[in-house]
Amino acid sequence: MREMTARQREVLAFIRSFTEKHGAPPTVREIGERFRFTARAAFDHLRALERKGMLHRRVTGKRVSRTLVLAQRPQGKRGLTTDIPVLGRIAAGVPIYADENLEGTIPVSTDWLERKGEDVFALRVRGESMIEAHILDDDLVLVRPQSSAQVGDIVAALVDDEATVKRFARDGERVLLKPEHPTMKPIVVEPGRAEFRILGKVLGVMRGF
Repeated sequence: MREMTARQREVLAFIRSFTEKHGAPPTVREIGERFRFTARAAFDHLRALERKGMLHRRVTGKRVSRTLVLAQRPQGKRGLTTDIPVLGRIAAGVPIYADENLEGTIPVSTDWLERKGEDVFALRVRGESMIEAHILDDDLVLVRPQSSAQVGDIVAALVDDEATVKRFARDGERVLLKPEHPTMKPIVVEPGRAEFRILGKVLGVMRGF
């Protein structure tokens, strides 16, 4: 194994501590902000760590879903990961983990999952409606299944046979699914609308390098 530079050791230590805390590795932008790198410099450090065997690239599903994860994990309970399902399009009336919904799996820290619940799943985001909440097109959001939500929660919901990620709000008896985008309007759900249900609460975001 090739020797790491002092900066590479610092980056690797940050990736390890961030992963243990959040259940997912940091993004290039988060690494850049931590060390005051440009995105290009952060990416170059990641590629160097990958070449030196300290990180490896995980590829899953029919679509490319890549993330660099730690090649060496601490012994014992802490640092272990488990694969959670990655869901694409979710149709009404189809079980949430049905084969037609699955894109693949992605590794998430078992410590993080134990704090959030064992049934957490990942949902791929389509579009830019949540950019001001730092949720971007093609990100994976981690969702804990539940059928209700509190005002202000970011939720995954099923509306007219399509899954959407929005901010949950109310207007009297109506539900508002509010985008975090300056030019987009909320989805208004009237009471009793059959084509609507909450799938779960968004707990975090994963973004490939």
